[in-house]
Amino acid sequence: MHDLKEAIERMAPRDIHYEHDTRWGDGNGFSHVRAALLGPSLSVPVADGKLRLGTWQQIILIDFDNRPRNREVIFEIVGD
Repeated sequence: MHDLKEAIERMAPRDIHYEHDTRWGDGNGFSHVRAALLGPSLSVPVADGKLRLGTWQQIILIDFDNRPRNREVIFEIVGD
């Protein structure tokens, strides 16, 4: 997790200027850029009622916002 946090900070640093902040004045331009880089969703195959993840894989939820908010996570199972 530490390495992932550091990589994300290098890709979209918290402490640089973002035009989003100039327009909206909310100081979370970095969070929008980070969310765009990682994407809003994930598809994981399921077989025999189990997630088919690799040995070292895991699913994590990352909220990049600069203040607490209520979030809703939606799980959808697609198949026959």
